[in-house]
Amino acid sequence: MIYITGDTHGDFRNVARFCEKMQTSKDDVLIILGDAGINYYGPEQDKRKKKYLESLPITIFAIHGNHEMRPQTIPTYHEADWNGGKVYMEDDYPHILFAKDAELYELNGLFTFVVGGAYSVDKNYRLLHGMAWWPDEQPSDEIKHQVEEKLEGMDWEVDVVLTHTAPLKYEPTEVFLPMINQSMVDKSTEQWLDSIEEQLHYDRWYCGHYHTAKKIEKIQFMYNDFDEFPENEDDEIDDEDVLCYECSLYDDNSYLDENGEWVNCCLECPLNRMNDED
Repeated sequence: MIYITGDTHGDFRNVARFCEKMQTSKDDVLIILGDAGINYYGPEQDKRKKKYLESLPITIFAIHGNHEMRPQTIPTYHEADWNGGKVYMEDDYPHILFAKDAELYELNGLFTFVVGGAYSVDKNYRLLHGMAWWPDEQPSDEIKHQVEEKLEGMDWEVDVVLTHTAPLKYEPTEVFLPMINQSMVDKSTEQWLDSIEEQLHYDRWYCGHYHTAKKIEKIQFMYNDFDEFPENEDDEIDDEDVLCYECSLYDDNSYLDENGEWVNCCLECPLNRMNDED
């Protein structure tokens, strides 16, 4: 199973409780929509959290947030192939994966596109008090170009979008912090995502960042809630264990009838119902 949740900020107690409740295994995946808090203090200081996460019966697939380091800037990370796209991983923690921006993954049979990053509204407070802040927290012009180029190659059509922040038009203004002057907040990433969303054909869009759980049209904001990632519900033949060898490799001997059902016409395949009449 694939599950999804919002920001965790280094506190994985809810993740542990969820794993226990759902009786998960390493074959299951939990998507964290940014600000996982896994890479916050630095490689040495973050080891304890990573060891704990690696011990849980789940595989973590995290999107880049804004209150954390980008994994590609940490020497212990390297790229690896995962579900049709590239991820960042460390050999010591093979079940803690980070998405690469502008990558397309196949999750539950759905083409899933990822764009991380956001602006920290508490940037000035962090700098004033010596707290961690990273100047590359938002997607760079290079990343934006890669995103647009990749989506152009997909004819601007995907099934699911995973981002940390949201397109500007969907901002949940009711959760804005009253002490933050919104006129001083850099919303260039949200404005850019607006332009992406207007061109993109998609079914679902998940984001975190705002510490709220709500749905607006196709956009779902997540925080402490957990949800099952959607599955591809299109009709398809996936019973490879009962297909003959040829049909397990090709589907040339199958077609959709007028009722929208798959019909197998292979003379050798057990799925051909005509073979049962002999």
